[in-house]
Amino acid sequence: MELENLRQECLNCRRCSLCDTRTNVVFGQGVPTAEVMFVGEGPGASEDEQGLPFVGRSGQLLDHYLEAVDLSRDTNIYIANIVKCRPPQNRDPLPEESTACMPWLRRQFQLIRPKIVVCLGRIAAQQMMGPTFSVSRDHGKFFEKQGTLFMATYHPAALLRYPINKPAVFGDFVALREKITQVCDHTY
Repeated sequence: MELENLRQECLNCRRCSLCDTRTNVVFGQGVPTAEVMFVGEGPGASEDEQGLPFVGRSGQLLDHYLEAVDLSRDTNIYIANIVKCRPPQNRDPLPEESTACMPWLRRQFQLIRPKIVVCLGRIAAQQMMGPTFSVSRDHGKFFEKQGTLFMATYHPAALLRYPINKPAVFGDFVALREKITQVCDHTY
């Protein structure tokens, strides 16, 4: 219930100028008790239209990878973004927009309490794991941060542009599956 209350508060957010151009706030989706949380950078056009994360072409690709390792937003994961409103023309979120939105993501994290966080793409990885993090260098590797494991992989939208990285991402998801069996209470 607390997560739903937070979602309701977030729907009225006016902390940055993205609220002026959004159609919908894209709060997050999934299981509120998920042990694995995925974090992207921000909503695209389809997400803004539907109010749900990763529902466009990149979301369909993400769902394909999730399904391959027995994960699903309907049963055992949670998906959110750094910013909850679509940046115009799908540009990267500005630092002040990310800063304004981070309290929402922090509170989601505190309520869900995942054991593993998977950052989708450079922006999410640098926000969550440090400004020098390189997805191309460190994708698929796990890093412990205050009792939570973090891992990053390429953003599904980047895979649509550069499909050569698809096998590497599949390897990242296989590594995630193995890590889940080691550290999570449930076997999915």
